[in-house]
Amino acid sequence: MKRVLLGVVALATLMAGAPAAMSTPKPAGPTPASACARPAATGHVTCTVVARPGAVAKAEVADEAAPAGYGPDDLRSAYQLPAASTTATVALVTVFDDPNAEADLGVYRERFGLPPCTTANGCFAKLDERGGTSYPESNDYWADEVALDLDTISAVCPSCHLLLVEADDTFTQDVGESVNTAVAHGATSVVDGSAGFEESDETQYDQAYFTHPGVTITAPTGDYGYSNGTAIPYPGVSPGVISVGGTSLQRDPDSPRGWTETAWSSSGSGCSVVEPKPAFQDDPGCAGTTAADVSAVANPATGTAAYNTFGRNGGWKVLGGTGGAASLVAGIAALAGTNQPAKAFPYAAVSALNDVTSGTTGYCDGSYLCTAGAGYDGPTGLGSPRGVLAFTPP
Repeated sequence: MKRVLLGVVALATLMAGAPAAMSTPKPAGPTPASACARPAATGHVTCTVVARPGAVAKAEVADEAAPAGYGPDDLRSAYQLPAASTTATVALVTVFDDPNAEADLGVYRERFGLPPCTTANGCFAKLDERGGTSYPESNDYWADEVALDLDTISAVCPSCHLLLVEADDTFTQDVGESVNTAVAHGATSVVDGSAGFEESDETQYDQAYFTHPGVTITAPTGDYGYSNGTAIPYPGVSPGVISVGGTSLQRDPDSPRGWTETAWSSSGSGCSVVEPKPAFQDDPGCAGTTAADVSAVANPATGTAAYNTFGRNGGWKVLGGTGGAASLVAGIAALAGTNQPAKAFPYAAVSALNDVTSGTTGYCDGSYLCTAGAGYDGPTGLGSPRGVLAFTPP
């Protein structure tokens, strides 16, 4: 399949059926403190990791002090996760190489008392997009994505085996080939740590890369908000993918849950103009597939602890982004033992999700596609996980 980018005319045609534009358009530049710029063209993806504004990475943290940001106990408490044990393989697909991935993962897991996950003990593996070890060039921005996502999966599923597959480049095809490689090497849950935008020929990608019966695939909605309703997150709207939006997560001792979530202002969402409406979605304002399906913590201001020493500002960091949210859901799916196509599962188990009812993308006309409310909404989908039931075959 050739790498062909849509021209201006084709893109205009693609978006002709999109929802009406909002009064306040989304800027084209990156979110403050985001690691990667918004994709400049269709057919490309970007990383989905954002550093906490003003936070300074720490190379070391005193023995008696916990790293800043939420750790495994926090995430398992917030999402009411069981102490289940599984050695299912969760694969992370990213772009470019993080040469310190395994070593940094070891520091994170040791600090939080998680069992070692190494190449030597068979728990960790790293592959290029063809399944070999000819890794692509390294990139410190994408290394933050690797750290956030591997650490988040470890936090929610400490016994899961981890497979890191590194795509050569930011083309959707490279990412798709990496997903295929992950599945071929035994992954039953795959998180695509990148996000791109919808394009007219994406149904070919759906079949070639993102349809794997028996495997859960999660993807972030991106970190650029509703984007005027025209930049629809892909592959999140693909029929074989669970699309994961972002929330702000805070402790709330006055609530029965002990935590409160609101929609994160930069969480992506949208109404597909290519993918038909699946039978299990019934939101009335979108004739196509709607994103997100579910959501989890992504706001870097309420972000998670992560450890990355490659490149700039190495050490302990507080990171957010919808890539972390998608990784959290991928880890939960592994705990659930999902072994069927999973996009429809949450829609059959809405009571097993925390409904997120407030917050907006910040660039919104009040539509449910960009404003959280009771029931389904674009930024947070059906809500955030409460245990594993929403990701278990009905």
